[in-house]
Amino acid sequence: MMTALVGLALVALHGVQALDSCAGGPPQDNLGSVTFPTSGSPEAQRHFLRGVGAMHSFWYEEALDAFRAATAAQPDFLMGYWGEAMTYNHPVWREQDTEAARAALAKAKDTSALTPREQAYLRAVQVLYGEGDKAARDQSYALVMEQLYRDYPEDLEAACFYALALLGTVPPVDAGDRRGIRAGAITLEVFRKNPNHPCGAHYTIHAFDHPDLAILALPAARRYAEIAPAAHHAQHMPAHIFVQLGMWSEAAARNEAGWANSVKWVERKGLALNHRDYHSLHWLLYVYLQQGRYRKAAEALALKQADLRSAARRKPAKAPAPGWEVHRFYPDMAAAWVVETEQWDAVSALWDVPDAIPNDSAKAVSLFVRGLASAARGRSDAEPMLVALQALRKPDADPRDNRSAEVFDVWALELRAAIEAAGHQYDQAVATMKEAVALEEALPPPSGPPAVIKPTHEQFGEILLRAGRPKEAAQQFAVSLERHPKRARSLLGAARAATQSGDPQGAAKLYALLRELWVQADQDLAEWQEIRVGEQ
Repeated sequence: MMTALVGLALVALHGVQALDSCAGGPPQDNLGSVTFPTSGSPEAQRHFLRGVGAMHSFWYEEALDAFRAATAAQPDFLMGYWGEAMTYNHPVWREQDTEAARAALAKAKDTSALTPREQAYLRAVQVLYGEGDKAARDQSYALVMEQLYRDYPEDLEAACFYALALLGTVPPVDAGDRRGIRAGAITLEVFRKNPNHPCGAHYTIHAFDHPDLAILALPAARRYAEIAPAAHHAQHMPAHIFVQLGMWSEAAARNEAGWANSVKWVERKGLALNHRDYHSLHWLLYVYLQQGRYRKAAEALALKQADLRSAARRKPAKAPAPGWEVHRFYPDMAAAWVVETEQWDAVSALWDVPDAIPNDSAKAVSLFVRGLASAARGRSDAEPMLVALQALRKPDADPRDNRSAEVFDVWALELRAAIEAAGHQYDQAVATMKEAVALEEALPPPSGPPAVIKPTHEQFGEILLRAGRPKEAAQQFAVSLERHPKRARSLLGAARAATQSGDPQGAAKLYALLRELWVQADQDLAEWQEIRVGEQ
């Protein structure tokens, strides 16, 4: 089944490569072009189309404002209430404010004046927020949207919302399954018919955000930022494909734009700092590190630290629950800085900022990285950190969460192996890393900065090099590069493994590739001398 669906997606991709000239409708204020006829007044329809355009770029706050403007212009405009309800459902992010959506739908009473198509959309959203648990409602909604999609084959919006409904039924552990691939095939066809449609590009990227499928979304990734330049998420989202393909320059540009757009939006609207796109900033720091641009990565980390300190000064007496605050992504950013630069002495200072460790997950990240740093420096406090890390594991954690119990287990095994390798107990370290590799391979496929922070195959390769087993190390680095294309530390490790295995030509090619990727890298990095010698 998966092979057939990949073939279907490839057929659609071939059509995308010769984009149709028909744009499908006027642009909605730099959010792309959407055609969605309704029975609303021209004024209400204008706001409505902007809301749909914003929603297709997951700019839910802006979409909500637009739909409310539509119903303010025409209080009996029922599709405006449909739109408001839809903004409370974030399928890919697995978020839903059911009560707020039901309150909005309660305003959509007399539907007799609506067209059959509009009535179908309202019936679908009523199923989405009907009785039963969220998972069951998501499945039922997808079935209703499938019927709407079949009943109105020329309606690109029906195709878009059906595809998004399918994506909402795919848990992270099943990324790349037939529902996601089908969604991608549908949105590729939308993209072919209307290359300025935000959904056609955006949902295609989500559908194929997988190491084996990312290439299918490359045309969409190259186009999406141009379709919706106003939306910060649209600026960032192509980086999901660029990172999967090791296209670091393109990924940097998109995350720079995503972050900058969000900062301008927050300033323009007078919003709280937590509305800034720290997701883009996190990815930007990681990308800079892969480019050897450690100073730029340090600047990104300093921006995050400044916002943490600013938020701490303004913190209300009763602070919201973790996840809302500005601390989100900071532990991963600090950890990535230490792991990628291997500046182990900097580790303690990076957690000496307000709210750097707000919950058990952040505490676990800190313990893991500080433990690696202690092991690297041969210090005895790595073992107590391992014990403390293991104590934080929750056996009943949601396996779909990137901070699941399995991630904690991977960290514990990697830290254990680092301690064993530091004590020259290489046989034990190798056995431990085999367990870690197996655990990581059972987790959802990588997307963006590694959820485990230090890829297990990469660490395994580094330990094998230290153990004098370069050919085995080369195999581990090769796997790491398949999972994380053109990742700097894995490339460097692979080059070292080739050198130690007596393959200078292979090493020279790997060093040359790293040099190409580091065209903007800091020139004082210690690795430069190694690269120059290795290329000869």
